[in-house]
Amino acid sequence: MGTVTALYRYPVKSMLGESVIAVSVTEGGLAGDRVYAVLDETGAVGSAKHPRKWGELLRCRSRLDDSGMLRVVLPDGTALSVQDPDLDVELSKLLGRQVFVSATAPEHTRLERAVPEYEGGVPEAARESAAVDVTGERITTGSVAPGTFFDFGQVHLVTTSALARMRTVYPAGDFDARRFRPNLVVETGGGPGFPEDAWLGSRLRVGEALFRVVVPTPRCVVPTLGHDELPPDPGIMRAVARDHRIPVFDLGRLSCVGVYLEVLKSGTVRMGDSISLQEAS
Repeated sequence: MGTVTALYRYPVKSMLGESVIAVSVTEGGLAGDRVYAVLDETGAVGSAKHPRKWGELLRCRSRLDDSGMLRVVLPDGTALSVQDPDLDVELSKLLGRQVFVSATAPEHTRLERAVPEYEGGVPEAARESAAVDVTGERITTGSVAPGTFFDFGQVHLVTTSALARMRTVYPAGDFDARRFRPNLVVETGGGPGFPEDAWLGSRLRVGEALFRVVVPTPRCVVPTLGHDELPPDPGIMRAVARDHRIPVFDLGRLSCVGVYLEVLKSGTVRMGDSISLQEAS
């Protein structure tokens, strides 16, 4: 059905991550993915989904060195390990309030998301209950998946066919896969489209690992923000909202690119691995 053309992990939630050529996959997702997050004293989890409050995190890069130690590269190029107390100091300066890096998700967390103007960016019920916070942004508030820093799924996959489709809808946009922060980018060949929509409920074999395709991935404002050398582009998600709003659970029709996967069997996934689909039983 296709091959893995890119593998990404993001050691610190909402920071830029790193490309790898092979990675171990366990029941908790890709090794080293979202193992840390930046928290503030109110219990909020740092997420670029609320860019006025946390968007500066996307100017930082997180990576794991050969020993597994987290290192963060700040916007000025300074690299600090997670054990360096200056890391919390510098991130607090960057964000303008007291924050700290944590490897433990608190029992009660708060995940804030900005409400986009276009339809399909959030469920309509959530839009109606949104409130304006101290930044002046209308936000909804939820939580991360229990015991983790994931919003929902353990692994996120995007196909090249979906990106190709969106380029035909919005030719001026740069639909670089990195905007969508996937773990796996899969070359699906053929014409543009969203082949992953037909995979829901099925099992997906990728290298040594086995996954279940759980749900389409609803998109927020993050793909519209600047990522490394990729400039901001608010047209990205407006194009998705026009072209690909599909049902997600009982939340209504949401703007989606990619799918969330659940890990059924651990194993190593490598660049170039083939993928195969097993129909749902």
